[in-house]
Amino acid sequence: MRNISLIIRRVWKSAFMLSALSVLIVSGTQAQDAAEGRKIFKEKCTSCHALDRDLIGPALQTVVPTKSEAFLLKWINNAPAFIASGDKEAVEASKFNPNAEMTAFPSLTPEQIKSILAYVKVGEPKKAEAAGAAGGSGSDEVSSFSLVGVIAVILISIVVLVVLGRAIKMLERLILQKQGVVIVEEEKVSMAAGIGQLFKNKKFIFFFILCVVTFLASFGWMGMWNTGVHTGYQPTQPIKFSHELHAGTNQIDCQYCHAGAFESKNATIPSLNVCMNCHKSVQARDNHDGNISPEIQKIYNALGYDADKMTYDKSKEKPIEWVRVHNLPDFAYFNHSQHVVVAEEAIRKEKGLKPNEPVCFACHGPVNTMEEIYQYSPLTMKWCINCHKDTKLEVKDNAFYTKIIEAHEKIKKGEKITPAALGGMECGKCHY
Repeated sequence: MRNISLIIRRVWKSAFMLSALSVLIVSGTQAQDAAEGRKIFKEKCTSCHALDRDLIGPALQTVVPTKSEAFLLKWINNAPAFIASGDKEAVEASKFNPNAEMTAFPSLTPEQIKSILAYVKVGEPKKAEAAGAAGGSGSDEVSSFSLVGVIAVILISIVVLVVLGRAIKMLERLILQKQGVVIVEEEKVSMAAGIGQLFKNKKFIFFFILCVVTFLASFGWMGMWNTGVHTGYQPTQPIKFSHELHAGTNQIDCQYCHAGAFESKNATIPSLNVCMNCHKSVQARDNHDGNISPEIQKIYNALGYDADKMTYDKSKEKPIEWVRVHNLPDFAYFNHSQHVVVAEEAIRKEKGLKPNEPVCFACHGPVNTMEEIYQYSPLTMKWCINCHKDTKLEVKDNAFYTKIIEAHEKIKKGEKITPAALGGMECGKCHY
């Protein structure tokens, strides 16, 4: 009897470990696929698609379940070529918006496309939505599904323990009956008494404590991982400036307001005189019973501007206290001009941006669809490093790299090289 019991216990341990590892691996893989898919979707798809509503393209959570994975892999990879091949399903899909052609993404691997489909299937994580609404922290790096996986493993483990415990007891009873041993039926006890007896079992107590420690450790790890990550951060600004209206509807170029992004380290917040270039005339009275828009009036108040007399009173001037959205740590150096001018073509190809989309979208997301600006990308070190690892530099006809090559040639010849020749005269090298 003891030998059989030992064999069953060994089998139980193996089965338990196998089931726990399987659930953990499957849940972790699915979570990682969805998290990676969300990242790619935000970078490449949001300018035309939404999960739950039609934009330039159809609502993906409606249309994706109706298509096979093989079709979607071909469609996302190179839709124009797929349509040109004469495939009936592809031709039919192109009729949703005849005026807009689906962008080809030849750089996406099948695994990356499957990750996007996984994200479309599960949708936006609730935690991320809450963080965006509250201006809290969230992260694309660690998915909340991993915590669900831990809880699932704990629950399944408890069920397996109960079932195997009853199976062992039943087999022991059968063996005793065959041996002619009289079995005394145990008295039925209440649920409370049964739970009390369960917590007297040292093995159960050890397992229970192990599960609690695992759960708390996972929860703590996710909390620490998300510390300092502010994806979705959207503070309340003193003026409700709509990027959707200005950059989207009116198609004002980013550098008209943020000229510093193309010339220096900082993108710069535009001064109010830039706003007045338009709003001295544009006052949006139509929707306000003939009165000046309250938001435009805030600009006038800050400048001490009297719209009726068209005069300025400097004694009434006061600065607009904008709240910074994209705020890197003090030890992190980022140069806007180096990315949006020198690396523009390389970034465009890597992120799959359209010709009419500014390179700014690569990091700041589709600002032309944002009523109020928010932090689109995680801006973590890993996020930056992954971009630096994947982006292929365009060195041909690039003045920056031409200068570097010339400097290297001088070094080979033993000629004098100064920091100025390598960009050392740039203000941002020393001044923040």
